[in-house]
Amino acid sequence: MTATAAPPPSAAANPLLGEAPPSPAGPAPDDGRRAALPPLVRMARPLVTLRISVRQLSFLFRARRLYGETFTIRGAFGHDVVFASHPDHVKSLFTAKSELVHSTVGESPLRPIVGPNSILTSLGERHMRQRKLLLPPFHGEAVERYVAMIAEVAEREIDSWPVGRPFALGPRMQAITLDVIMSGIFGIDGTPPPGSAEQGLRETILRLSALSATPLAKAAEIINIRSEEPVGIVRRLLAELDRHLYALIAARRAAGEQERTDIFSLLLAARDEAGEPLTDHELRDELISLVLAGHETTANSLAWAFERLLRNPAAYDRLREEVRASDADAIGAADAWIEATIHETMRNRPVVPITGRRVTVPWQLGEHRLPGDTHVLISIALLHHREDVYPEPYAFRPERFLGVKPGTYTWVPFGGGIRRCLGATLAMAEQRVVLRAVARRTDMVAPDPRPERLVHRNVTMIPARGAAVVVTSRRAA
Repeated sequence: MTATAAPPPSAAANPLLGEAPPSPAGPAPDDGRRAALPPLVRMARPLVTLRISVRQLSFLFRARRLYGETFTIRGAFGHDVVFASHPDHVKSLFTAKSELVHSTVGESPLRPIVGPNSILTSLGERHMRQRKLLLPPFHGEAVERYVAMIAEVAEREIDSWPVGRPFALGPRMQAITLDVIMSGIFGIDGTPPPGSAEQGLRETILRLSALSATPLAKAAEIINIRSEEPVGIVRRLLAELDRHLYALIAARRAAGEQERTDIFSLLLAARDEAGEPLTDHELRDELISLVLAGHETTANSLAWAFERLLRNPAAYDRLREEVRASDADAIGAADAWIEATIHETMRNRPVVPITGRRVTVPWQLGEHRLPGDTHVLISIALLHHREDVYPEPYAFRPERFLGVKPGTYTWVPFGGGIRRCLGATLAMAEQRVVLRAVARRTDMVAPDPRPERLVHRNVTMIPARGAAVVVTSRRAA
């Protein structure tokens, strides 16, 4: 069983941070007590499927009000699913031995897109081998090497923004993060050269990202739920993406071994237990996963950051003041405020709002004892909006995290345990650089002061209008 640790002194003195009461969690003791699921949300199965796909957060917040912090739904997933959002419950699932708690990524809505060989959908030993191979390019010195390139890409993108008329910031953030991740994967500096397979891949991804927010895409997503292979329009759209990916694989194989340090080269050089290289299909699954996951979530987090800032003038004004100050002491203050803004954005608007596990043995979650083979979804959004952990949970208050490191099991936008996001360090670095550049060079307003509605796109949560902004002035780089 797990118990909540005492908050650090700095957190204890912060009125915007609290602590959840302890709640037993972990493998249930063999005391003869019968296992049973938490309260079931009373709603027709087709309606549950629709609500989870289209209005997930309002559905989950209402369920928590009616049934408590741990509840069961029946519908979208073909089996009963328990939702959990207590820090102790989260810790028990993230830190459990792999034979007791399995990831449910193999059943992810992403599987028809990224395939079964992806680091996002693989399990067990295969997943651990993939993490070991891919972790170094996303950490430490490798990420530091990207910082100058991120800044260059961001400055170039800011120069292209219109002044005085509305535009969606989300796609502009995607252009930045896509160039960054493609540089790391394919070893390209900046935007790929015209006519190259890399450019074709880049343009296709940006086009598909725009299409994925349409009602047609939402219908296609529902059709593909629980499907291992893409069907319908998703299959046809992926065919175009695959055409570029397989062309890249063929070209790199034809070029033979070269002295390169990009991620694609690492994958080409990798061998399985039998000494065999990855097949083209396995390479395709890995590459599409890294490209899509490596830019989409970070871009959406940046879009949410400015959507939130423009509706909270005090936080936005302070960000601009801090990054524009020129004295030496201001640099540290600006860094701290940028970090706090990122943390609060990812708490307030987690881009990936749920992550799943399956317990293989009876499992205690508070007063409830789940049977073995129960699917549990950790609601990151519900966890991040607990009033006991985060007083004023719906307010956007960057000072909440000023000088305070977020809790390991109370702030989980990157997931946790052995499934924690591989690119978390790179994503944080990108957000720091881009937030600083945009705040230093531009003044913006929201064309509509009302908060943008949350829209679900596959496993992510995005602003309904793409974080619409108007740049009122732009400074030279």
